[in-house]
Parts: sequence; structure tokens; C-alpha cells
Amino acid sequence: MRSARSGLIGAINCGALSLAALVAVLTMGAQGLAQTAPQRIAFQIATGSTSGNYFPVGEMLAGLLSHPPGIGRCEAQDVCGPPGLIVSTRASEGSIANVIAVEHGNVDSGLAQADVVALAVEGKGPFRKMGPAKKVRVIANLYPEDVHLVASTKAHISGVSDLRHKRVSISTQGSGTISTAQAILAAYGLSEKSIKPNYDSLDRAAELLQAGKLDAVFFVGGAPVQLIDLLIRQRAAVLVPIGGPGRKKLIAGNSVFAADTIPRHTYSDTPAIDTVSVGALWITNDSQSAGLIYAMTKALYNPANRRALQEANSDSRFIDLDLAAKGTAAPLHAGALHFYREKDVLPSEPGKH
Repeated sequence: MRSARSGLIGAINCGALSLAALVAVLTMGAQGLAQTAPQRIAFQIATGSTSGNYFPVGEMLAGLLSHPPGIGRCEAQDVCGPPGLIVSTRASEGSIANVIAVEHGNVDSGLAQADVVALAVEGKGPFRKMGPAKKVRVIANLYPEDVHLVASTKAHISGVSDLRHKRVSISTQGSGTISTAQAILAAYGLSEKSIKPNYDSLDRAAELLQAGKLDAVFFVGGAPVQLIDLLIRQRAAVLVPIGGPGRKKLIAGNSVFAADTIPRHTYSDTPAIDTVSVGALWITNDSQSAGLIYAMTKALYNPANRRALQEANSDSRFIDLDLAAKGTAAPLHAGALHFYREKDVLPSEPGKH
């Protein structure tokens, strides 16, 4: 009886040991899987309205940099962001809203015009109440955006000065175009009070212009802009030059603006048009991981991604490493700075060559 009892206890102990061993193996296996499976890294880009230029650029960046499991193209080194990275886009009111959200840490990153970022750093214009933005950092100056001034063919507008008392769309509240339009008007001795301002989106503004209810439209974006091209082809609108002494004054007082020309025939049979351009910046908060920002910047400018960028049906086709660290309006993020130092593309300091 005692022998049978001892055997039973031994069997139970043996079973317990086997069960413990099984649990240990399963636990070790689970831990191993946890170690090999990449940790999910969520990163968001605030863009603009879904019908605007920034939204498709954000989607292009998200698709290019995301690195979920099983994506074949990401097997090549530094073509995607770090393993587990999932980049997503978020529609927003535009540059001004994006700068505020990034400064306050309400979004991981955003797209914004360089002139808007410059105002934020100085605490001027729409950022007076908020005060100077101290946490905004730049990942990259992605590409230059041309300022388009489009006028109805019936409005008899041949220059910025002719906008006085005219019905002019300066884009939606919160967009960067408003700040740009205000700066341009001021350089030509005008103000928002000098015109009859309209705050509709480009789509709606184009409809109003065609219907004879608007005289002119400001828009900032890489040329050609499809809707503007359509207006010009339909003979409903013409491009108005932004040049002369007013342009010189604008550039002298705003270092983020550059003299530019929209080449001949960019829009139908339109001749070359003087204008100004401003950088489209990808910004983030200084608290973001330097390692993450470095890895995303390195992937973005990987030569293997060049073709995908150039073939994109968005302004991302203009993204160029040579421009990435120039005209940033705010300090570069430490991670991006590290990458640009590696690539030796940082602009020279004054007096140094």
C-alpha cells in the first residue's frame, strides 16, 4: 500500500515536473517570439485638407517609410524606417494648425510652410498669443512651393498692386497661404483690409472665380497645380506675376522666400512668370527620438527611393537631398542633423567655405 502510494506520488511529481517543463518551454518560446517580432512604432504626420497638396505628400511619406512585417521592399537596408514603424497621415487645417499641434506635442509631426514656421519661432502673426515656438524642430525642407496668383481674365489684374478693392481668395483659416498672402500684400503696400478677402478652399475659390464671384486667388504649391492648369486652359484665368520692387522688398524682409520663375509653358501657353517660392517643411517636436528621426530621414533620402518619389502624383516628386537642410526657419532635429552631417549637405556658416 505504501509502495503504491509512493508510486502515485512519484507519478504526480513526474507529471508536475513535465508540466513545469512544458510551461517553461512555452514561456521561453513566447519570450523568443516577443524578442524577434518588431515593436510597433506609431508615427503620425499632420498634413492639410484631403483636397490640398500636403495630404498626398503625407501619404507618400507614410507609404515609403512604414515598415510593417512582411513588406518585401523593406528587406533592403535603410529603404524603410525601423522595423515596426507605422506612419499614418492626419488631415488638418494646414500649416498654422500643424505648427501649433507639433509645438504642444499633440501630433508627432506635420507639414508646414517655411514662412509660417519662421513666424512661429519669432512668436509673430498668428502665433502672438502662443508666444515663440521653442520645441519645433525640422526634419527636412522637402521641396520648394511656388506662390501662384491667379486672376480672372475679366478682372484686368496685371500685378499685385491691382488687387486693391478686388475680391481675393487667400485660402482657408489656419492654412499657410493666408500668412504668405498677407506678407506679399504688405510688400506691395497693401493689407487684408485693402482687398475683399475670401477664405474658401482652392476648389471652392476656383468655382467662384469661374462664376464671376471672385477676381483672384492666392495658392501655394509645386507647379503645375492641376486645378490652376484647368482654369488657364479654359481661358477662365491667367497667372499674375509677383515681381519688381515688391518682390525685392518681400525677400529682403523674409529670408525664407526666394525669387523664382514658373517656366514657360508650365501652364498651357503661359510665358515664364516671376514669382516667389517657399519651402515645404516636415517638422516635429524636439522630444522625438533622435534614433527614429535619423532612421526615417536616412530612408527618405535613400537613392533606392528616388524613383518612387519622382513618379509620385504629388509634390513629393520635388523632394531633393540638396535642399533638405537649407532654409529650415527653425533648428534641425538632432536625428536629422546627424544624417545631414554624414551626407555633408549642411549649408556653410557665414564666413566659412
